[in-house]
Amino acid sequence: MLSIVARIVLLTTMIAAITLGAPMAHANDLVTDGISITRSDGTTASGTVYAPAGATGLPGVVLVHGSGDGRDEHYDQVAAALAGAGIVALRYDKRTEDYTPAHRDYSLLADDALAGLAALRNRPEVAPDRVGIWGLSEGGWVAPLAVSRSADAAFLITVGANSFAPAAQQAWANETRFVAGGVRGSMLEVLARNGIRQLVGAGQFAQADYDAIPVLERIPQPVLAIWGELDRLTPPGDSLRDFQSAFERVGKTNYTLRTLPNAQHGGHATTDGFDKLPELAPGYIQLMADWVHGLPDSAARQVDPPAAQGQSAEALEPLSRWESATVQLSLLLGIVLGFGGYALTGAVRRWRLPNPRPARILLSAAMIAIVGTVAQLLFMLTTRATSFGPLLFGRTLPWLAVQLLAALAVVTLGVIIARSRSTLSDSGAGARARWILLVCGGAGFTLWALYWGLLIP
Repeated sequence: MLSIVARIVLLTTMIAAITLGAPMAHANDLVTDGISITRSDGTTASGTVYAPAGATGLPGVVLVHGSGDGRDEHYDQVAAALAGAGIVALRYDKRTEDYTPAHRDYSLLADDALAGLAALRNRPEVAPDRVGIWGLSEGGWVAPLAVSRSADAAFLITVGANSFAPAAQQAWANETRFVAGGVRGSMLEVLARNGIRQLVGAGQFAQADYDAIPVLERIPQPVLAIWGELDRLTPPGDSLRDFQSAFERVGKTNYTLRTLPNAQHGGHATTDGFDKLPELAPGYIQLMADWVHGLPDSAARQVDPPAAQGQSAEALEPLSRWESATVQLSLLLGIVLGFGGYALTGAVRRWRLPNPRPARILLSAAMIAIVGTVAQLLFMLTTRATSFGPLLFGRTLPWLAVQLLAALAVVTLGVIIARSRSTLSDSGAGARARWILLVCGGAGFTLWALYWGLLIP
């Protein structure tokens, strides 16, 4: 039985079809059928086939998920709309075993898509030689890999696909959010990129360096690649250009690259690219339907102008040795040991330094700055927020506060070093050792703050 969302989508698509003179099934004429798919490793996955009632010999398509667990109702929405446009669609349950932010296997996910392809090709509703694969976002890496491995796939459709490696794409998406929110300066230039680079260096970013281009160059089947004009997760203009360059490099001519007006990353209507309206973008389903029904003639080379972008995507530089997670953790450990040693040894009265106020300022400001930076880094990596509250000089108030604390700590360290002669003139070995611990902790913090942009305008 079709969901309420699916019925709404079908009604919208039917109106568009009537306007364009294209055939369209009624919502009540669609049927769904649950099936079981046997994957390459012997495990099974559940799937649902969406088809017009009584369909035979129609084209079909297997839907490959974007990132996440694949349970978003969006896939049912697209499957129902495609079925309403005369394309039998299979939506299957995504493999989530061993699928985490730090690990996922595109090759295995591609094999799962091919298992879905085999299952759909055996259905009476479809013509086996007219069944292809559709991939959204992360599926824009997985679906091409699947199609490149199988002559049974009749065509490939990608939506919001990336030509860049996943880590570079995520850094671009972060920077795009910051720019849209009015952020500039070090929070944009250092924090957004270094956070991703550190995750990659620590092995905590799945498929970070996956290269999509060689796979695209191996696909002989017709390709339809679609990008939302207002995509804020994938660089739509850069990716379209890179797809075209890859295809032209190998002499491929059966491809269509389209920019969908007023659409976001997943093909939904949007006001600014960041929000996702309930309805699919006008023309989206009809574009795919016309292309699939018109094959092979519809696959003649067609390329839309690339969408405009605020900034171009760039490959991430690998971490240098001095930037590695080991060095970063060692530096933080050194800061903690330096400041912690200074604080703990203060229990010995005869080791105390005269005028301890600068030391307290240094220690407090530095530690609060570290905690504040880590908190903002985690926020940046775990949210898709585009509103960051009030800004001052292009910086969020929390970031500006952290920068001011870092500057205060470094200035205070300079004062402590400048006064070292008068401070230590009458001090014993214990006090001198405490002073060294304090200065070492402060020096380590200065290096750490420079790396993370706390001391950069």
